[in-house]
Amino acid sequence: MTYCIGMRLNQGLVFLSDSRTNAGVDQVGTFRKMSVFENPGERMLVLMTAGNLSISQAIRQIVAEHIDSNGLSIWNVASMYDAARIVGEAVRTVHQREAKALADCGIDFNVSIIVGGQIGAERCRLFQVYSAGNFIESHDETTYFQIGEAKYGKPIIDRVITPASTLDEAAKCALISMDSTLKSNISVGLPLDLLVYEAGSLAVTRFVTIDEKNRYFRMIRDTWGEQLKSVFENMDNPVWDVAPGTDGRSLASCSTAGKPVRMTMPAQLGNTAQPTTPMQSLAQQVHNGRQH
Repeated sequence: MTYCIGMRLNQGLVFLSDSRTNAGVDQVGTFRKMSVFENPGERMLVLMTAGNLSISQAIRQIVAEHIDSNGLSIWNVASMYDAARIVGEAVRTVHQREAKALADCGIDFNVSIIVGGQIGAERCRLFQVYSAGNFIESHDETTYFQIGEAKYGKPIIDRVITPASTLDEAAKCALISMDSTLKSNISVGLPLDLLVYEAGSLAVTRFVTIDEKNRYFRMIRDTWGEQLKSVFENMDNPVWDVAPGTDGRSLASCSTAGKPVRMTMPAQLGNTAQPTTPMQSLAQQVHNGRQH
């Protein structure tokens, strides 16, 4: 499995991916999920993949090399939309070639892709491509995409990131999101690839591969955990059964306590006396034997 995040902001783009493909007791695989298509001064695109590794690698190779009948490729299309379309067509090509053989072996055709970047004077754009080759684009209402193990890292992004967030804020948030995922899921693992792109640069502006020795990421891991514990400990515990409106910490007041849904005992078990179990009988016999 894997976890990848792509963010589109007013200032540019942020991409973060892990590098784990499988995790078992005696087998851990590491393959980098981020690929860069760059012609400095003219275009800068990033592709991140999650899902079946053989499918992902085949798609990436086709995207990098394929030229269609009109002479168009990822290296010369005029817009990011056309670039996303080329990625989608590569997905369909691999599906047509591989899906049946995979299905015969009981393997699903499983791949998810994030592709984003900037071409010429066009604004930065970000897309998510699905297994069918169709895709959607990020807008201000949805400033980011996640693929892979997304659920653990989603809450912090939803609470923090807006289009107005700075690139450094977004990079920090992405790393916290990744740390939350690493903490909760063994199928995501180091090292990480982090790429921060400043709009208008048309070249990679900042990139780092992060391993367990990276001092900033170690600080993120330690500080985030400590701060979460501190915030939790500083929040009041709930107060029960108080008069309405007398305490802002009230979880249940005298008038709103409610009642649980109670199930009805079958009529034939209406006797409330607890039946004696074989274990209770044996214990009682031992006890009586000791008394005698």
